[in-house]
Amino acid sequence: MGIRIGTRMDADNSYRLFFVDHLRASLAILVVLHHVAVVYGGIPPFYYWEPVSEESAPYLVLLTFVLNNQAWFMGAFFLLAGYFTPGSYDRRGAGSFLKARLVRLGIPLLVFIFVLNPLSSIAWFSMPASVTGNSDPFTWQAYPYLLGAGPLWFVAMLLIFSFGYAAWRGLTGKRTRTSAGESSLPSAFLIGLFILALAVVSYLVRIIVPLGEYFTLFVYFLSFPTMAYFPQYLSFFVLGAVASRHDWFRTVPRSAGVAGYAAAVVAFFLLFVPALLGCSNGECLGNGHWQSAVYALWDSITVVGMCLGLVVLFRRFFSGQGGFGRFLSKHSYAVFVLHIPVVVYLAVALRGTGLAPLLKFVVVSLIGVPASFAVAAIIRSIPGVSRVL
Repeated sequence: MGIRIGTRMDADNSYRLFFVDHLRASLAILVVLHHVAVVYGGIPPFYYWEPVSEESAPYLVLLTFVLNNQAWFMGAFFLLAGYFTPGSYDRRGAGSFLKARLVRLGIPLLVFIFVLNPLSSIAWFSMPASVTGNSDPFTWQAYPYLLGAGPLWFVAMLLIFSFGYAAWRGLTGKRTRTSAGESSLPSAFLIGLFILALAVVSYLVRIIVPLGEYFTLFVYFLSFPTMAYFPQYLSFFVLGAVASRHDWFRTVPRSAGVAGYAAAVVAFFLLFVPALLGCSNGECLGNGHWQSAVYALWDSITVVGMCLGLVVLFRRFFSGQGGFGRFLSKHSYAVFVLHIPVVVYLAVALRGTGLAPLLKFVVVSLIGVPASFAVAAIIRSIPGVSRVL
């Protein structure tokens, strides 16, 4: 039997799709750009930010960029994480699977909470007191208040999902990869029904936890900044596991990808723009307002459309693996974990340059992305670290 196009055979005789690895690396790059935009869009709270007028063009451009990313890119991360989960569980078994998850997810989470988050948070003290309301200089007595999961809330939630998946497999019995097989993508009607259900559940959740409101789990430093998207995150993790079983990533038709992109574009103009224009007092964020319902429908259409479109796009154009693609894929997870202090202190270094906010966004992005990969490559070259990152 020949090797499938766009795959490699791993040591355990399982197939890994190159385009999925490339998609994940591209999402990691987008996360870096997203956090640079947060700095220069003046969208607190963040480790460091440079406020701009809410009526200015830079604010509107970067806010639109951030909100559109938020609508779908973490859902896409959970989709890919779910895709790799069944195979890992099948190969390892419950005990080894959970041990590997604790190493791969738990160790970076702890390092970020106790080292990288405090290191990045020191930049907050360099901001003007007129912005932060704080005039005290940094001292290490503040260390306990600087602990936090930051963007690694995703890793914490993925760890919880992994334990949930193992529990579900334990309750439902063993199911090997040999039972998996190709099946057609659900019909357009079922996809539309899923979008509607996701929008309704998201709207209801946002009555309790509006967009932008933090949700703390167990301890103060383990907070989830986007819990309003929890229905999306959970459902897309489950969809990823189902997609892996039925080989949907490799078989989704090109027409579905085109339709997905088209739906996302149409939804932007018909739903996102009206919801945002009617959000002068935060009505689109939740609390049962009609704007929140429109916003929930928009981001539900967007996440489904973008995921369909990107899977087809990357399968079509990025199914091979050269040296550069291998480098990006190999270091993408480390970039996700390590990029925050890189971005923050690049922004601090440029604060006195007098450049316009959008130009600073471009400069820090152009430097920050390769610098994050360089830092990731250096850290991963330390013996034993590549087993974790």
